[in-house]
Amino acid sequence: MASKILYLYQQITPYLPDTEISTLCRSLTQAMQERGNEIRTFMPKYGCINERRHQLHEVIRLSGMNLIIDDNDHQLIIKVASIPAARVQIYFIDNDDYFARKAVLKDDEGNDFEDNDERAIFFARGVLETVKKLRWSPSVVNCHGWFSSIAPIYLKKMFADDPIFRDTKVVLSIYDDAFTGQLSADIRNEISGEGMGDENLSILDHPSYENLYRYVMQYADGFIIGSPNVSDEVLEMVRQSGKPLLEYQSPEEQDFFDNYNRFYDQFK
Repeated sequence: MASKILYLYQQITPYLPDTEISTLCRSLTQAMQERGNEIRTFMPKYGCINERRHQLHEVIRLSGMNLIIDDNDHQLIIKVASIPAARVQIYFIDNDDYFARKAVLKDDEGNDFEDNDERAIFFARGVLETVKKLRWSPSVVNCHGWFSSIAPIYLKKMFADDPIFRDTKVVLSIYDDAFTGQLSADIRNEISGEGMGDENLSILDHPSYENLYRYVMQYADGFIIGSPNVSDEVLEMVRQSGKPLLEYQSPEEQDFFDNYNRFYDQFK
């Protein structure tokens, strides 16, 4: 029996340059679809993505909702494009306040954007609200990269009783993508303000990369190690969690995608 898999990608090629994450995500989407699974794939519409070259167009029926982040309204715009060689459709989460800048997560000097916490929250909310509009109920949500790791909190708190997501399981794919320093100290209040606080929220008093995962992993149902160089601290936390874990494997291995497929199957 096939799975219905929702992918939240921090990045994917060909819309962004080839990296460990972007190339794996591109191959994974196609491979899972070829194995008979039903797929929906989302990523942020960063301003550096060439809309004309990649033939992005707005999906009017899905756009227009306003999401409130930190007491401010931000318009949700949904765009879509296809990877012709793979017959795969990609949905893009767009907003002028968060994604118009011609960069991904860092400025020209290599510094992380100060509002990356709000951008990540908007991305997570935007994806889940759009999936609700699509009336499509995923069996598994697989979040790739730290930028998508906010989604499990929403799925297990704000959207927990929604019929679309009631039986959904959440998998975090973790990579060598640690940010330097910390996210904005406002992230705790932003999450709490959505009514999603709990007794562990104090972990985000110091919102480092490791603490972000320490907090969000309590809302995940399983983990995939996507890089050979994951933070030792995060790797140890994952292994100590007692939850299903797919350890790192090289994409060159013969059973690479079949192992992913079997891992998803256990959450049906």
